[in-house]
Amino acid sequence: MGRAFKMKGQKRKKKGEKYDKGEEVEQLGEKATPLPSPKKLKTEDLVSEDKEENLEPVVDERPGIPIVQVDTGSNKPNVIFVLEKASLEIAKVGKTYQLLSSDEHANYLMKNKRNPADYRPDIAFQAIQMILDSRLNKSGRLKALYVKTQQGLLLDIKPHVRMPRTYKRFSGLMVQLLQKLHITAAGKGEKLLRVIKNPVTQYLPVNSRKIGFSHSSEKLVDIYNYVGTINNELDLVFVVGAMSHGKIEEEYVDDYISISEYPMSAAYCIALITSSVERKWKIL
Repeated sequence: MGRAFKMKGQKRKKKGEKYDKGEEVEQLGEKATPLPSPKKLKTEDLVSEDKEENLEPVVDERPGIPIVQVDTGSNKPNVIFVLEKASLEIAKVGKTYQLLSSDEHANYLMKNKRNPADYRPDIAFQAIQMILDSRLNKSGRLKALYVKTQQGLLLDIKPHVRMPRTYKRFSGLMVQLLQKLHITAAGKGEKLLRVIKNPVTQYLPVNSRKIGFSHSSEKLVDIYNYVGTINNELDLVFVVGAMSHGKIEEEYVDDYISISEYPMSAAYCIALITSSVERKWKIL
């Protein structure tokens, strides 16, 4: 019996960037065999508690959360957060896909010659919670939240989404997001969390000041005084590292500053940032 040979002229397809391409991805997904998915979270858990009282009834047979009307403060300056180098990577451990972390997967990581210290998704979890829980967000002045992973994926998290309050449920949600590329609400089908196309600069306002935070920066400032002197007509883009060690060196940042003589966690740094903006804009 003759040996089968591959036809000449066929070229391997190059792997493109992985992101949510909208309806095109959803149509392809119907034909493709889906990856094993974790236990799904109820989508009603992903909407802000503060906005639930003003919900409009939506007639839809699909279970989930309704679209939330948010005051975006279109006539006022807003804030955008970019979390850089977040450790959000999934892998098949045993029979299921899991979000890799140093606490739960140290043996797996060392077996695959990876440094467990680099896998700290809890840092991004705490930072995201701090941003979404802030008075800045509750007042409608948070315009967007982007998370850039160490693998180069760019996540878009809507300001009015209610993220899981425990790390375990957050981990399951991230596995679901990184497999399906989006988490969709019921009703009008708004995508509350998405993997979007790089670079992040295409989503940032032209009329904005982009501020990066690094302990290694020689420019040590008082964050309250620094924010207070910025032009009130500019949107503010804050770029914060969400990794356990290292620094961010993004070219699109206008100014790198240090706000303490001591190293700080990403969550505490964000708490100081949001507090300073709330004082500047008199958000109580």
